[in-house]
Amino acid sequence: MSETQEIKSNAGVLICDREGNPVADSCASQGKLVGLLYGTVPGRAALKVLTKPAVSQIAGYVLEHPLSTVAIPPFVLKKHIKMNDYAQEKFRSFNAFFTRPVKPAARPIEKTPEVLISPCDAKLTVVPITPEMYFTVKGAEYSLAAFLGCKRLAEKYCGGQVLIFRLTPDDYHRYCYPDACEIGSTRRIAGVLHTVNPVAAEHDVKGYHRNTRTITMLHTENFGAMLMVEVGAMLVGKIVNHPHGSKV
Repeated sequence: MSETQEIKSNAGVLICDREGNPVADSCASQGKLVGLLYGTVPGRAALKVLTKPAVSQIAGYVLEHPLSTVAIPPFVLKKHIKMNDYAQEKFRSFNAFFTRPVKPAARPIEKTPEVLISPCDAKLTVVPITPEMYFTVKGAEYSLAAFLGCKRLAEKYCGGQVLIFRLTPDDYHRYCYPDACEIGSTRRIAGVLHTVNPVAAEHDVKGYHRNTRTITMLHTENFGAMLMVEVGAMLVGKIVNHPHGSKV
């Protein structure tokens, strides 16, 4: 997979490739608008409406309409998306484009058992778990118990690691499992839908505490017990896990 690393620096979040070379943040252009929403009184008033799940549902209906395809070419151009990585060239809607499947050959899966693969295209941060740990997401700190909504569950993973995969608009919004595993129970935590742009965190908006998310228990073959958590965001509020039985 083509994940990159996020490293916190004095200037905010520095994104690097696998070799540690700094790369541009594809969400940087959204920062000005997000700053207005989260950093001004009128903007925060608008957020009370914009973060409601119903607004994202309405946006979903609009982006499901065939006319929404007119937004695809400028989006591809602006985000520098390599369309030859994907199986389709034409889409019925912008939503279909946003969740486009990738060609298997474009994301070869490492088969070595002791290698943990990336479940998606993303910007990656890795944090060790200790009893007092807080992990930083977009400049704001969170406890694992608050993120999972369960102190006892968080304690179970003490000594492990939190792997935070941030998907930006240029990433394809599908994911796989990181190892062969048995699928345990899934729990959904309802919430609002804040943006996950780093600028929001600069204004003390802890979206990951509030955002809708699903938590699934995985019993993996090579890495033991693991939790996989998907987090919704503003205008990207629907999480769909396709049925596949109890083993993958």
